[in-house]
Amino acid sequence: MNTHNAEIRASSRDLDEWQLSVGLLGPFNVAVNESPVSLTAGRLRAVLAVLALSAGQVVSVGHLATGVWADEDPPGNVRRSVQTYMARLRSALGAEAIGSTPAGYVLRTDPERVDALRFVRLVNAASAAPDTAARRARLVEALNLWRGTPFEGVPSGRLEESEAPWLLERYLTALEWRLDLDISAGRHGDLVVELCELTARYPLRESLWARLLVVLDRSGRRADALARYETMRARIATDLGVDPDPTLQRIHIDLLSRRTPNPPTISRRCQVCPCQVN
Repeated sequence: MNTHNAEIRASSRDLDEWQLSVGLLGPFNVAVNESPVSLTAGRLRAVLAVLALSAGQVVSVGHLATGVWADEDPPGNVRRSVQTYMARLRSALGAEAIGSTPAGYVLRTDPERVDALRFVRLVNAASAAPDTAARRARLVEALNLWRGTPFEGVPSGRLEESEAPWLLERYLTALEWRLDLDISAGRHGDLVVELCELTARYPLRESLWARLLVVLDRSGRRADALARYETMRARIATDLGVDPDPTLQRIHIDLLSRRTPNPPTISRRCQVCPCQVN
């Protein structure tokens, strides 16, 4: 038996007594046995964030270096610097927190205790849910994990430029999927306020505007929907210099023709989080 693999497997024996949680979907936080742990050094938070995105899997030194020093010159001896950070993490989190192999390091925690990984699993599970109620429940549970901007407080250009946009797009897609389920269930009035807030937060996301126009129309507010279309059209023209996309134009034509428009369709294909590929 490979002794390094045996070491990693043996590390799971005390998970019931020792639990590490890492929050990445908003302000960075970490807790051991539900007690918050403060990591004041920015690079230490970046190292832990990269490890947490592949919790339970070995992460190479090269992958860690890319996440921590992608936007600046790396130290002369990257491996030694990474070893130093690992020693500091073990001191802060417990010696059992970090495992090592010749290939790299592994964060010894259940992926379910890393909110970003749990979010991805729940969204993927929604695709396989047996019915609409179960599908919506998994989506709501996933969306409730979000607390703000991903990786807030983690100084890593790599995470900010690559993983954060992917996670945000996955979040918005899951949110639109849940909105579609609610539209299908006839919860139009309940969605108006939520979609007004969402279009204010993401003013250039045309798929959210499309859903707002649909729910306004289905709530008996066609004139309001037409006025919102003009607001959105002017904003897109000013900021992007283009016309609304064909889906929005189709909804606008339906509104003018007094036809009931349908919300846009989206792809709900299961995806693997790219940050887990080392």
